[in-house]
Amino acid sequence: MTVRRWPGLAVATAVVAVGAGAAGVPSSALFAAILTGLVWALGGAGEMAPPRCAVVAAQAVIGATLGAYFELAPLTALGGRWLPVGLVVAGTLAASLLAGMLVAAATGLDLPTALLGLVAGGASGIVTMSDELGADARLVAVMQYARVLVVVLLAPLVTAFAFGRGATGGGAVGEAAGAGVAADLAYTLAACGAGLVVARRIQAPAAALLWPLAVGASLTAIGLPAGAGVPGLAQELAFAVIGVQVGLRFTPATVRRAGRLLPVVLAAVVGMIGLCAGLAAVLVALAGVTFAGAYLATTPGGIYAVVATAVGSGADTTFVTAVQALRMLIMVLAAPPLVRMLAAAGADRARDLRDRGSRSG
Repeated sequence: MTVRRWPGLAVATAVVAVGAGAAGVPSSALFAAILTGLVWALGGAGEMAPPRCAVVAAQAVIGATLGAYFELAPLTALGGRWLPVGLVVAGTLAASLLAGMLVAAATGLDLPTALLGLVAGGASGIVTMSDELGADARLVAVMQYARVLVVVLLAPLVTAFAFGRGATGGGAVGEAAGAGVAADLAYTLAACGAGLVVARRIQAPAAALLWPLAVGASLTAIGLPAGAGVPGLAQELAFAVIGVQVGLRFTPATVRRAGRLLPVVLAAVVGMIGLCAGLAAVLVALAGVTFAGAYLATTPGGIYAVVATAVGSGADTTFVTAVQALRMLIMVLAAPPLVRMLAAAGADRARDLRDRGSRSG
C-alpha cells in the first residue's frame, strides 16, 4: 500500500516545486519536497521513507552541485583582497556559531540542531548532512529556510533604500555559456562516482556529500570539463529526495515546536545580518570596495538573490559572487568538524555540572 502512495507524492511535489519556483522561492525543489512531505506525513501517510541508496545518491549529487561553484575566475579576481575576504568569511562563520549557541541557550534546543540551523550558507548541503551530525533535520530545515527567506527579502530592500541603484561602479557578470549535456554528465558521474568511492574508504561525517563536493570543486578549479556542472533535472531530483526524506518525518509535535522556535530564530537571523553588515565595514576599510558591494558580499546566505540584486544595483558582481561562493563552500566544509567539536564540548560541560551537583548533594 505504501508503494502506491509514492506516485501521488511525486506529482504533488513537482506541482508545488513549479509553483514555488514561479514565486521565486529559493531552492524551490527542496522547499516543495519538504512541504509536500510534511503535509503527507501529517495526513496519515504511514511509514514512508526514500530508500537509503536514493538518499546517498542524492547527497552525492548535491555535493557535486556545490562543488561546481568553485570557479577560479571570480576567485582570481579577488587579487590582493584575499586576507580581508578570509577574515570576513571567518567572521561570518563565528557569527553563525554564536547565533546557534544563543538560540540553544534561549530555547533549550540541542546544540547540533541550533548550530546547523543557523550556519550561514549552503542550506541544501546543511540540511542534507544534519542527520549524520546528530541534529534534527526537520528543525534544521525550518531554521535554514527562515534564514534564507529573511536574507532574500531584506537584501534588495536594504540595497534600494540605503544605497540606491548604481551605488557602485562595478559591472555585472554575464551568464557563462553551458558546457553541454555530455560535459555536464561527465562532470556529474566523475564527481559523484569518485567521491562515493573515497567516501566508502575514508569514513567521515557527511562523507557522501563532502567527498563529491571536494572532487567536484577540484574538477571545476582545473576546468575539467570547462564550465560543466550537474544537469538541472538531476539537481532538482536530488533536492526532492532529501526534502521528502525530511518532510515525511514531521509530526504535529515537531510543527508546534518549530512554531515556538521561529520568533527566537528570526531574531537571531536579524542579529546575524547586523553583524555581517559590520563585517562589510571591515571590507570597505581593508579591501577598497564600496559599502553596497561589501554588504551584498557579506549577507549571510541567499547567493542567487544576492547576486541578482548586485546586478540590478550596479554593484561589483564579480566580487560579490566570489565572496558569496567562497563563504558557502567554507560553511559546508567547516560545519561537520566544528559542530561535532562544539557539541562534544557542550556535553562535557553538562556532564561536569551534573557531577558537581551530585557531589554537592
